[in-house]
Amino acid sequence: MTDRYCIDVEGIMKRIPHRYPFLLLDGILHCTPGESISAVKNVSFNEPYFLGHFPGHPVMPGVLIVETMAQAGGVLIWESVPPDKRDFTLYLATVEKTRFRQPVRPGDRLVVTVTLTSRRRNFWRFDAVAEVDGTPVASSEFLQTPGPVG
Repeated sequence: MTDRYCIDVEGIMKRIPHRYPFLLLDGILHCTPGESISAVKNVSFNEPYFLGHFPGHPVMPGVLIVETMAQAGGVLIWESVPPDKRDFTLYLATVEKTRFRQPVRPGDRLVVTVTLTSRRRNFWRFDAVAEVDGTPVASSEFLQTPGPVG
């Protein structure tokens, strides 16, 4: 399945500060500023964490699935604020109600959908679902807040 990205990896790197090996997004499928975003992580056997998680049975760490969701939320925040307000670094403030339903393995195409549920002052709350082949593999609620650059 190949969908066109509305934002490719170079565009993602213009929006969030993450870089290899910690940039986990490969592309954005859809973004509605102030509402939701869908992003893709193509899970490759060449990912460095598969060397130890787990030898002979590689599984993407759950914390990295949550980080993938948070990075997508970061792109959504970037797209949702006016250009003159984009001088910030995002911090993950809380992670709640996270559930892992099945392992994510090399060769999987992880699609995360992140929905903004509320914004109070400088705190953005999201619901997120991660799917492989249309089957939910993880879900989470999280809160992000921007801080100063550097």
